[in-house]
Amino acid sequence: MTAGDCRWQPGSRGRAGAGPGPGNVEAMCRLFGLHAGNEVVTATFWLLDAPDSLARQSRRNPDGTGVGVFDEHGRPQLHKEPMAAWHDTAFATEARELTGTTFVAHVRYATTGSLDIRNTHPFLQDGRMFAHNGVVEGLDVIDGRLRELGAADLVLGQTDSERVFALITATIRAHGGDQSAGLVDALQWLAANVPIYAVNVLLSTATDMWALRYPDSHELYVLDRRDPSLCGPEFHLRSNRIRARSPHLCTRPSVVFATEPMDEDPRWSLLGPGELVHVDAALQLTRDVVLPDPPGQLLRRLDLGSSVMAE
Repeated sequence: MTAGDCRWQPGSRGRAGAGPGPGNVEAMCRLFGLHAGNEVVTATFWLLDAPDSLARQSRRNPDGTGVGVFDEHGRPQLHKEPMAAWHDTAFATEARELTGTTFVAHVRYATTGSLDIRNTHPFLQDGRMFAHNGVVEGLDVIDGRLRELGAADLVLGQTDSERVFALITATIRAHGGDQSAGLVDALQWLAANVPIYAVNVLLSTATDMWALRYPDSHELYVLDRRDPSLCGPEFHLRSNRIRARSPHLCTRPSVVFATEPMDEDPRWSLLGPGELVHVDAALQLTRDVVLPDPPGQLLRRLDLGSSVMAE
């Protein structure tokens, strides 16, 4: 049994040999995360108004959208639909009006798994939100491991993504709630036991956010905006299609994660293969390479099958 929830398709504009910047992207699921520490902020700018925002990206990824937020009281809220963001008026409203301390958003391109809300990111387990971009196969092997850990009931849908999350949840439980240790343990097990093309993940609580890129098949970027004074008196973004001003973001520190740079800010930094970035409630940021070696069963693009290789 194999499956891949978010896969690359040829014919789109890939990044091979290209530098960062909006408009140079692959047709794959899109990840977005925003951590504002203890500050309550809106995700309006980043989800809909940036030059290469998730709403525009969804025109290349038409199968599902979701946004999750931990509000000012630390309560998780998920808002997701199995459709494109630019057809989903509720998504547009929520992206503009929801406020909180941490946000996780996802735009899904599905090759397996029905267009069902159970297969739409972000997922919520044990008070944590999760979104994933990549391909993991050997789902029967993962299911067996979940049964061993007593966590098979966490999987409600059909995707590899939810199974990866369930494994992370189970290993966090096994580590007594140590979220960093559980996340690394789960990914190390996957790297050793199942075929992997890419596993890029965002994991969030009300106070912390983790981002992991593994191996180097897909990209994942971090934008460190903890010193908003570097933006100058206002934040003015330009693209061929959209101009966006957001002066209030210049006065609030934050850290942003995304599949690709969402504006022209030169501070976007590509995570290295196997690198884990952790941001805590005080916006302290740590970066560690936790998976230095490639997967034991590394998949290449040509291994992904005709359903993926046909645009």
